[in-house]
Amino acid sequence: MTADTHPSIGDRTHELMAARDDATCRVREILDRVGDKWSLAVVAELGKEGRRFTELKRAVPGISQRMLTATLRGLERDGLVLRTVHPVVPPRVDYALTSLGRTLLTTVWALMDWALEHIDDIDRARSEYDAR
Repeated sequence: MTADTHPSIGDRTHELMAARDDATCRVREILDRVGDKWSLAVVAELGKEGRRFTELKRAVPGISQRMLTATLRGLERDGLVLRTVHPVVPPRVDYALTSLGRTLLTTVWALMDWALEHIDDIDRARSEYDAR
């Protein structure tokens, strides 16, 4: 066998590292979407039941109309939310989790439960840090 017929160990390692780096970037991109505070809240709310836009806006404290629109579009683009437009006057639009979106619920609820369980610990740690 010649060196031309088999890639060197260094070349193969480089290929594997590049593939891993690409996958890591993709994972980070996905986590950026599903891990932001508004997406977590929207997914949690839609996990209870499908909602209209105005119902979601009321159910997610502090979210602006613009941010809710952007969040829903991103979740829809990623295949996590289904947007259904009903041909009525006035227009009615419903949002629901897709089957892929429903796979996130256990993780989202666990993360939210963890935050609720440890909110006092985190507040205390922040106060101690800020007092330094």
